[in-house]
Amino acid sequence: MAINLLSDAQCRNATCEGRKIRKLSDGGGLYLWVLDDGSKYWRLRYWLAGKEKSLSLGVYPSVGLKDARSKRDEQRKVLGNSLDPSAERKAAKLKSQVAAANSFEKVANEWYAKQAHTWVPHHAADVLRRLEGNIYPSLGRRPIADIEAPELLAALRKIEGRGAYDLAHRVLQVCGQVFRYAIATGRCKHDLSADLRGALTPHKKLHQAAVRPEELPDLLRAIATYDEVGSKQTRLALQLLAQTFVRTNELIGAEWAEFKLDNALWVIPAGRMKMKTEHIVPLSKQALSMLAELKEIACGSRYVFPGRNPEKPISNNTMLFALYRLGYKGKMTGHGFRAVASTILNETGFNPDVIERQLAHCERNEIRGAYNRAEYIKERARMMQHWADYLDGLVKGAQVLLLHGNAA
Repeated sequence: MAINLLSDAQCRNATCEGRKIRKLSDGGGLYLWVLDDGSKYWRLRYWLAGKEKSLSLGVYPSVGLKDARSKRDEQRKVLGNSLDPSAERKAAKLKSQVAAANSFEKVANEWYAKQAHTWVPHHAADVLRRLEGNIYPSLGRRPIADIEAPELLAALRKIEGRGAYDLAHRVLQVCGQVFRYAIATGRCKHDLSADLRGALTPHKKLHQAAVRPEELPDLLRAIATYDEVGSKQTRLALQLLAQTFVRTNELIGAEWAEFKLDNALWVIPAGRMKMKTEHIVPLSKQALSMLAELKEIACGSRYVFPGRNPEKPISNNTMLFALYRLGYKGKMTGHGFRAVASTILNETGFNPDVIERQLAHCERNEIRGAYNRAEYIKERARMMQHWADYLDGLVKGAQVLLLHGNAA
């Protein structure tokens, strides 16, 4: 019996005609179901192993008549291969769900959540930003096991296209850690980052600028005059950084609760240290004097260096821009004080282990790190006072004798 095919007008104007469901046939098992609430659904009616089944093909008019017929034809091809369209759809949906659960972004975020608590906050933020800005847009939704080396390389080439060669290498390192985590958790079998070794543009690692030891006196004298062009707080921050040679982030985030002034000690908590190990800084007489001045400037803030908002510390750039104003752009950074202190102290006889402990180049082993935080503390206290006296002598232009740790 010939079947009258539906028309667009019939689909558009069809009603249930008082029935709960009215089924309009278009042939080949395709029906438009018209419900009593006015909604319309495409269904495919078919038989498999002697049993009648049906499959949803979408909602009208989102799926028009032409598209519904195309979907019907696709599913009938599946039937022609003795497969159940409904079962195939469920399998495809399950596969899609599994792929989404094992996407690069899902695996990377899982890896990140397990690692972030071991990093200082700014490093954790950097890692996440590198993934979100450079990898997730193109590879985030891809199943991690399906990603191939040329795809990862293409994402990294975009970074190189911006001239950010060092960043490209850093992002590759992070991706390598994600792939290795995926291997360990059974989500993929191969670390693609290993395949890309040598594929990126080589980059020269730039060390942060630092003055040479013979240039240190002029720098210290320039800092001593900073009140003429900037704030007293910033001048004291630079001087205390030179005295203690801690990392810039460790200085600007300092809180008064960390200082044991009666014992001339500054105890930086593990959470603020790069190596996640508590660090002790013996304070010289000069450093204690600076802190007394800073206490007055802080006006009750919990931070040693409060910003305009006393509930937050000064920014990372405060001291860097101060060095720029003093004419040291490209010549000196906050980190440079660590380099110059290390150079001079190592050249003048102090025990290298004492210097390394004071620079907080700690052991990664947690138990040994907990011991090392106070190791050589008496020698370190003597060294820090010698260093402060040495810096004072340089500022005054006095004939300064080289420090000699062995005699300390």
